[in-house]
Amino acid sequence: MDWQELLRKTLFEFGKYSLTVSQLLVALAIFLGTKILLVFIRKVISSRLHETINDKGNAYALFQLFRYFIWIFSTLFILDTVGITLTYLLAGSAALFVGLGLGLQDVFKDMASGVLMLIERNVKIDDVMEVGGIVGRITRIGVRTSTLKTRDGISMIIPNSSFVNEKVINWSNESEATRFSVSVGVSYSSDEKLVKQVLLDCVVAHKDILHEGAHAPLVRFINFGDSSLDFELLFWTNNIFPVENIKSDIRFAIAAAFRQHQITIPFPQRDLHIISDRTKQSPD
Repeated sequence: MDWQELLRKTLFEFGKYSLTVSQLLVALAIFLGTKILLVFIRKVISSRLHETINDKGNAYALFQLFRYFIWIFSTLFILDTVGITLTYLLAGSAALFVGLGLGLQDVFKDMASGVLMLIERNVKIDDVMEVGGIVGRITRIGVRTSTLKTRDGISMIIPNSSFVNEKVINWSNESEATRFSVSVGVSYSSDEKLVKQVLLDCVVAHKDILHEGAHAPLVRFINFGDSSLDFELLFWTNNIFPVENIKSDIRFAIAAAFRQHQITIPFPQRDLHIISDRTKQSPD
């Protein structure tokens, strides 16, 4: 048997369909060629285009778009090479695809959302996002799901539709500095001006808090509470991801400063009035 006969040899046959050695080899060549092409495109984007794009998240998104479309065309070529006509496949399996479509509609929605995310680039690698009250950093954007690494170091798999259809906060889309606040209440006997100065002093030495111009810390007298005078300390920081640690540092500093200046944080107080009925009923 020469090599031409070997290439024409039938490996698989089912009804009118048959798969030959040559068809299989061409399909494998297309598959390997696609893999090599994607490696080349990744290197080009990572090296030559990285300086132009100036954002590794955008470079990643561009590569993902190339990757999805190339694999779609490659898959169609492979199917055509092995003799599977897509039109006949769809027509012959119409009922099956209807059932799959109904069962996998959420999957298709997530995939479409993933493509939109990569095109619009509202969500990028290393962005700090808040989804469902959970804050984390985007470490991967896939075609159907993305990975969010929380402040606790836990990797969460988030469906892409959550980023498109739900209300999310992209902290990285804000200006370089973002404002946060810490609230505290003091007793009514406290000196309001002293409280304000003590709160401002508590953030002066913190290395992650900005102190100049429009980003200077600010104290607001926000309310006359039921048992306390309520203040709010506002500060700006560029270090968004560990901001809860910054808030904790500020609270430690406030507690120590209040003890030093004898400023009291009151307990909630309630007045209880007991009414007793002293009226005695006369006997019949």
